[in-house]
Amino acid sequence: MKILITGSSNGIGKAVAEKFLNLGYIVYGFDLEESKIQNKNYIHFNLDIKNKNELPDISDINIIFNNAGFQNCEDDIDNNLKGTINVTEKYIKTNKNLKSILFNASASAITGQEFPMYVASKAGIVGYMKNVAIRTAKKGVTCNALLLGGVLTDSNKPVTNNKKMWDKIIKITPLKKWATMDEVADWVEFLTTKNKSMSGQALLIDNGEAQLNSTFVWPNYKSKT
Repeated sequence: MKILITGSSNGIGKAVAEKFLNLGYIVYGFDLEESKIQNKNYIHFNLDIKNKNELPDISDINIIFNNAGFQNCEDDIDNNLKGTINVTEKYIKTNKNLKSILFNASASAITGQEFPMYVASKAGIVGYMKNVAIRTAKKGVTCNALLLGGVLTDSNKPVTNNKKMWDKIIKITPLKKWATMDEVADWVEFLTTKNKSMSGQALLIDNGEAQLNSTFVWPNYKSKT
């Protein structure tokens, strides 16, 4: 079995790549950065998913995990949404043995809490996921999205390493924790390999924050104008 993971060099993408390598999969990784993974079953491509012409021809993919994304930069829409569309459209057309597609969206897609372009890109991914789910269902492909809240990644260190902000986050988070990257990798495995009957769904996984107490904490961020 083979999986394609975008944004595979760091964070969630790297954790998921390592998880599937341990499961015996061949992993194709796309990233702007060089890979830190050393494994004979890992095949890395240094590329920009915004550029359709950089995407290699691959015709034996079973799972696509659309994970690549920026936060609060000028490329949020082009990379997070348009780049994801580029990848998905190319490989759903050329892979006859595709079984599952999973998108890494964000809890902000439904709460609206976070940076404007980032929120828009992630909300767009949820809508696009439903469109893909409809188009691929007749082929037996499951297609869903993860709406993650806080995850303990290096990119979130501006708040997780700030005691005052972290204390505020824990105070408003019902389960008093954030997800680890290993937890997220477990979700990816379940949704793409064990799930056979759920498709077109956006799963909110945020330790209860969005439904019970939706507040975004970040340096210099103000939720009200």
